Amino acid sequence: MPTRPRSAAPAAAPAATTEPWGRVEEDGTVSVRESAGWRIVGQYPDGSTDEALAYFERKYADLAGEVVLLEARHRRGGAGAADLSSAAAAVRERVVGAAAVGDLEGLAARLDALVAALSAATEVEAQQAKEAVDEAIAERTAIVEKAEALAARDPQSVQWKQTTADIATLFDQWQNHQQNGPRLPRAISQKLWGRFRDARATIDRHRRAYFADLDETHKSARDSKSRLVERAEALAPRGEDGIAAYRTLLDEWKSAGRAGKKIDDALWARFKAAGDVLYGARSDRDRVEAEESKERIELKRALLTEAAAVPGEKDLAAARQLLTGLQRRWDEIGRIFPRDKERQLDDELRRIEQGVRDREQTHWRENNPETKARANDMTRQLEDAIAKLEDDLAAAKATGDSRKVKAATEALEARRGWLRAIGG
Repeated sequence: MPTRPRSAAPAAAPAATTEPWGRVEEDGTVSVRESAGWRIVGQYPDGSTDEALAYFERKYADLAGEVVLLEARHRRGGAGAADLSSAAAAVRERVVGAAAVGDLEGLAARLDALVAALSAATEVEAQQAKEAVDEAIAERTAIVEKAEALAARDPQSVQWKQTTADIATLFDQWQNHQQNGPRLPRAISQKLWGRFRDARATIDRHRRAYFADLDETHKSARDSKSRLVERAEALAPRGEDGIAAYRTLLDEWKSAGRAGKKIDDALWARFKAAGDVLYGARSDRDRVEAEESKERIELKRALLTEAAAVPGEKDLAAARQLLTGLQRRWDEIGRIFPRDKERQLDDELRRIEQGVRDREQTHWRENNPETKARANDMTRQLEDAIAKLEDDLAAAKATGDSRKVKAATEALEARRGWLRAIGG
């Protein structure tokens, strides 16, 4: 039977020849043109020649569309080269010997070129993947080492709130790295996780032991401070007289340790309130005494006004008599409250008393018989020395010995200066 050739329009690159890609026999057998000749791809007996060719051309178009899509994905990037290479190899298997009409060999050549390009890209990706894995191992190792450093700290010096937050942050980093980072080799991943898990377990064990000890310490401190509070509250009837005992209890409180913030605050509030009762009694007494002292303050100020005449009294005995009378009246007035006001008034009187004592000491030094005797003896010795030096000076001048004249003059002036100094 004569054939009814019909050109099949390729879906990809145009053919280098005008010869059609497909033909249909009278019995509906369809063949595709290849470099080795015509190859039967199937039959389409129940339709026209155009329908038969169109059916097998659509199959070719589907294959060509897959090739175009793979090429586009490779150009755009983002898809893994290894995955694309596997997909391209699978498409090529379907292209070679496919029951389709079109430039199948051209599609196969394009796929071969794509696979070759993807093969080179796969090597690059493999190297990048290896580098990424190495970097991920280093990063995850750093997380592990930080956790181990936290676990190695002395539990007694650890700030547990901060340490708990730090290990939680490291665990979040681990999970994020595991979920979003590259997959690590199983052996390495399990080894690193084992180290991290052990570090977390150590921290958790230390934390539980620390707080167990702390609870015991807090319980002991709570019991001790509760007893101190009861003893402090029992001092209330003693009023101000209980302050000394309260201070002793306060020293014990300071050495009792901590019982936890809330309990400490509550116990301290009671302890302080007990002390406030005692010091309040003192404050009440101070207010009463201060009120009673107002008149005594005015009396002592009046005495200070009188005492202002003491420094001006030239007769030392009269000054001492006047001061003694003022001192007796001062003592008769009594104590002054508050104490700082008393100290201020006493200081003013002491300045006057010191002035009188200074005058008395000076007078004693000037009129002490022993002192006078020693001064007279020194005067006589100096006068004798001066008389002798005057004779030596006259003799030196007579002989004209300038050296002796100078020595005698200097010695004479020195003795005369000493004599003037002692009042001779």
